[in-house]
This record gives sequence, C-alpha cells and structure tokens, in this order.
Amino acid sequence: MDGTSHMAIGAAAGFGAASAVGADLEATLILSALGGLTALMPDADIDGKLRNRLTFSHHFIRSVAQIAGFLMIMYSFFQGKGNEIWTGMGAGAAIIVLSAFIRQRHMLTMTGAGIAAGGFSLQETWVILLGIFMIIASFVPHRSYTHSIAGLLFFAVIASQFEQATGLQGSFYAGTAGYASHLIADMKILPFNRRGVKFFLPFSSKEF
Repeated sequence: MDGTSHMAIGAAAGFGAASAVGADLEATLILSALGGLTALMPDADIDGKLRNRLTFSHHFIRSVAQIAGFLMIMYSFFQGKGNEIWTGMGAGAAIIVLSAFIRQRHMLTMTGAGIAAGGFSLQETWVILLGIFMIIASFVPHRSYTHSIAGLLFFAVIASQFEQATGLQGSFYAGTAGYASHLIADMKILPFNRRGVKFFLPFSSKEF
C-alpha cells in the first residue's frame, strides 16, 4: 500500500480518536492530521519519499563533507606546524573518503541523533524518544521491528509523552491509532499485500 493510502486511513483513525474524546472542530482537524502523519512512521525504515522528507539529501551532505575535508587539508598544509600538518591532512583525506559511503539511510541516523539531542536540550521526553525511534528505523530491515507490536508499543509511549507535553487531549489515541492502522493495512490477509507483517518480533518471524 502506498503512502497516500496509509495517510488517508491514518487520518480516518485520527478522526475516530477525536470523536471518541469529544474534540472540537479545531482539535479534530489537528488529531486527524496527526493520525495521518503517524500512519507513515512505520515506513521510516525504507529508502523512500518519507525518509527523504525527514532528512537532508545525502548528496548534499556528501558534498559538504568533501568540501570540509578539502579545506581541512589546505588549512593544515599552509597553517599547520610539525605533526599538525600530517594529522590535519590525514583527517581531511579521511573525511573525503568516508563521505563517499554516505547513503540516505545514514542521513536518517544523523537526523534521529539530532532530534534526540534537541530533545535533551529541550528536556522533552517525546522528542528524545522520537529521535531514538528514527535511529532504530535507520538500521532495521523493512517490515521488521517498526511493523511489529514492539514498534507499536514504543510509538505509543511517544504519543503518550506527546499528549502530556502538549496537553492535546486525544493525541495519544490519534497517534497510536494512526500507527496501528498502518500495520493492519499491511497485513497479508488483505488481497493486495504480497507480504505481511511480523507482529511478534523478536520472538517470532511469522507473517500475518
């Protein structure tokens, strides 16, 4: 199922959550949008449109790193003294070489780390946990842990902390329902899905 369909189903789940808590029109619109956005989060584990929107382009970061490495080499050569010359030039060369291996998946790791660091700075638990979620998603295979009950429970904690931080009643239900809607829509029982979801990772790899 494509991202647009997941977002539409998630928005419907968010609307249901808004109705359940008796939200007013403004809150209903916000919760519906929240449900739609959280319905996309399980697919942060793939190289696709969502990941590209969550992160900078790896081509851009690679170019920046290569320029920084070149400047470090030049600065060390002309301004360094003694061992500083070779140390600086070596570090610059290493940056240039390593930058060639940067991929979009690495950008999600870096973005997650940045979000987590921002959460620590703001002392916001939900921001820290969201950063950790993105870091984990950057390392796991598609349709694995982000598409499991463990992933759902982790995201439910994020949604709970978000509601406590913002005071937006119903955001826990909207966020959790939006995320859960993605897992349900990806189940193998639906005729348009060739693969299912492994709900019980890491204890079982059976697809549902």
